[in-house]
Amino acid sequence: MNLEMVMQELEALGKERTKKIYISNGAHEPLFGVATGAMKPIAKKIKISQSLAEELYSTGNYDAMYFAGIIADPKAMTESDYDCWMDAAYFYMLSDFVVAVTLSESDIAQEVADKWIASGEELRMSAGWSCYCWLLGNRLDVEFSESKISNMLDIVKNTIHDSPEQTKSAMNNFLYTVAISYVPLHEKAVETAKAIGIVEVKRDKKKSSILNAYESIQKAVDKGRLGFKRKHVRC
Repeated sequence: MNLEMVMQELEALGKERTKKIYISNGAHEPLFGVATGAMKPIAKKIKISQSLAEELYSTGNYDAMYFAGIIADPKAMTESDYDCWMDAAYFYMLSDFVVAVTLSESDIAQEVADKWIASGEELRMSAGWSCYCWLLGNRLDVEFSESKISNMLDIVKNTIHDSPEQTKSAMNNFLYTVAISYVPLHEKAVETAKAIGIVEVKRDKKKSSILNAYESIQKAVDKGRLGFKRKHVRC
């Protein structure tokens, strides 16, 4: 399938209701409003195609950009490629659920995510923390440096309340993910969540989100989810 064929199929799958939901979350035109599950049949036809993924991502169409992440070849992408994708990721559904997810399946994931976290830019920071969520929730604990993850918990504890809004949300998710999916630091993550308490994330034109990582962790533990790992990160 080529770019034109994929765009035609995506357009045919678009729904006005879904489009409105995406726009309410920060997406803007152009977009069709395609439910992510509806993309699976097209993805099965294509499987992996980095060249087509690049073409789709560069359209600026939200649905095409999302689909690009599904068919991309994460290990074929360089740090420069990921930076280009981040430059075009204009809201969190792209930064945290397309770029960060794709990066998490690459061999340079931690290296790139570390730079983004240190960047001082809201969505880059958010994508960096989110990438670690996807990594920790999928890869074996032995693939991570315990001291490094411990230091990252300290950064969250010391800076979350003063961080940009979307970064706060991603940091809160990181805290939860360490507690549930990275067993060596479960206790420290729980104590960190207690110390942080409630995190308020202000939203444009929406009510603030009130996050409580400690409560979320306890609920997950009660459901027997401690040590949870995903089999797959991408769809």
